[in-house]
Amino acid sequence: MARNTTYDELTVGAKASVQRQVTANDLWAFAHASGNLNPKVLPSFDSDGDGKSDAVAPSLWAGAQVSAVLSTRLPGPGTKYVAQTYRFPDRARIGETVTSTVTVKKKLPDCHVLLETEVRTADGRVIAIGEAEVIAPAQRIEVPDEDLPPMTVARHQHIERLMRACEPLEPLATAVVCPEDEPSLAGALLGMRHELIRPVLIGNVEKIRAVAKTLGASLDGLELLEANGAFPAADKAVQLANQGTVQAVMKGRLHTDELLKPIVRKEGGLRGVRRISHVFVMDVPGLPELLLVTDAAINISPTLEEKVDIVQNAIFLAQALGYAQPKVGVLSAVEVVNPAMPSTLDAAILSKMAERGQITGGIVDGPLAMDNALSLQAARTKGITSLVAGRANVLMVPNIEAGNMLAKELAFVAHAEGPGLVVGAKVPIMLTSRADDDSTRLASCAVAVLEAHFRRTGKSAVPAS
Repeated sequence: MARNTTYDELTVGAKASVQRQVTANDLWAFAHASGNLNPKVLPSFDSDGDGKSDAVAPSLWAGAQVSAVLSTRLPGPGTKYVAQTYRFPDRARIGETVTSTVTVKKKLPDCHVLLETEVRTADGRVIAIGEAEVIAPAQRIEVPDEDLPPMTVARHQHIERLMRACEPLEPLATAVVCPEDEPSLAGALLGMRHELIRPVLIGNVEKIRAVAKTLGASLDGLELLEANGAFPAADKAVQLANQGTVQAVMKGRLHTDELLKPIVRKEGGLRGVRRISHVFVMDVPGLPELLLVTDAAINISPTLEEKVDIVQNAIFLAQALGYAQPKVGVLSAVEVVNPAMPSTLDAAILSKMAERGQITGGIVDGPLAMDNALSLQAARTKGITSLVAGRANVLMVPNIEAGNMLAKELAFVAHAEGPGLVVGAKVPIMLTSRADDDSTRLASCAVAVLEAHFRRTGKSAVPAS
């Protein structure tokens, strides 16, 4: 309940304060509301090219914090702004906490009041100072605290966090198979510029050079290996991975089955101890954490035995991305076991196998429907008691159709960014799509770097959130 201070109750020297941390979302929202598109106040501003934001909060964003104190604290609800003066000696930056303070300076006739206003950072820097004139309420007003409708800013802060975690890590030597079109070559070169990968380009060298010329890109210093055709190029990448010359593989302009055929062969391939599978790492605006979806790209209609490997692979990748004990929700259309729906039987068995240590490193529960896997409220409404329901980090889908539709709905309806990785092989495999934009290709490189680091050290490079 918010309660105001009436004009008669106000005394000279009375003061009130509000604290707020500057976030990137604040700056994006302010830019939308105000139309202020000065690049220096947008979170994407990077003046020195180090990959970190150099944005400052707009001066009137600081002024808006004063308005919040006046309208909610002193005098509070019912206050009417008349005038405001400001000086802006400094600027606040993303991550800093500011304290906005108003102090009653003078009471004037007709309920008018002068107040000193100030906004200061935690280290004492004044970023706004001035004087406000308001009409204070004459009568007591009490209003219930109102929850604002949720606002989702379509930015990918979880992927940004993964990118930051890669900064101290060495670039990953990566065999790029058939980078013979602009998206695939540009994506590999982008990963190189961000010091995530060291590309080894395998394919028709003449075509690769022609694409580079079209892009206006230099290939100086890069290793180019001739391979005429998709299969020979993929086979060469597998050989390099087995020799330890490269630590990852990236798909270029070839079909997925052409890339995977030499990878999954029994002799001389890159098979690991488990069946390979694919995981989408989805950064969904509005969700508090990354959401992993598996398998939406490789295993068409997996058996129970294959699902065990798929779940175990996803747990491994989630651990690499900073989840000490990932929560896996095994999806079906319903949250109860129904013998007529085989996916519910598989889900129940997978849950029991995890409970008995046959699947390790995470908590597995199912069957769960999509709503009660992600929403605590939905889970409670349906009376589900579970450590996973409403808290799932990984969604295990029953088949490739369900997974593909889910991943694309998240990408094109919920504006998620979804880099993907093939796991379960001896090295991480970036299975990029021709439809992927630069940011998704770059994020795929980051996920591969983090998976390779975890594989090598047993420790995640991503700090706990």
